[in-house]
Amino acid sequence: MVALNPPSVNFGQPAIDFDLPDVDGKRHTLASCRGPNGLLVMFICNHCPYVKAVIERLVRDCRDLASQGIGSVATMSNDAAVNPEDAPENMRHWAKALDFPFPYLIDESQEIARAYGAVCTPDFFGYNTRLELQYRGRLDASGRNPGPAETKRELFEAMRQIAQSGCGPAEQVASIGCSIKWKTE
Repeated sequence: MVALNPPSVNFGQPAIDFDLPDVDGKRHTLASCRGPNGLLVMFICNHCPYVKAVIERLVRDCRDLASQGIGSVATMSNDAAVNPEDAPENMRHWAKALDFPFPYLIDESQEIARAYGAVCTPDFFGYNTRLELQYRGRLDASGRNPGPAETKRELFEAMRQIAQSGCGPAEQVASIGCSIKWKTE
């Protein structure tokens, strides 16, 4: 397993539109996922130890962000043939077991991950109300380890700042995670 860091934020880059099914087959678009104060687009998967380490905090933060008027959406773009744990049925089970407060989308063609420039799981893209990129950092400093209770909520604080001012923090620490499992066709 190779750990990758995504590139730094390209402030102002517009969000890419999408139309993808969730784990129950319902279609979601950029417009249907955004909140009045912004949007958090996440690339995650079921099998990645980095995602598993942060998923409960991520669910908590997305619930809290919703109360700030920020929509959230998660997309799984891995080739499920590489890791069956990432298959749609397993995604559905995980989303229900953890009561995801966001749609969990299936990017089977991997076109959306490529369009966004996602490189790893987790990979976070935080947008302001104009859907301009303002955050491309990590959830927090914990990485693959359980974070102590006092761990600074970097993603949450950045998105709250974006909701209030329209601008993300000047300094951001890149996320780290498993590489996206690209199809080899």
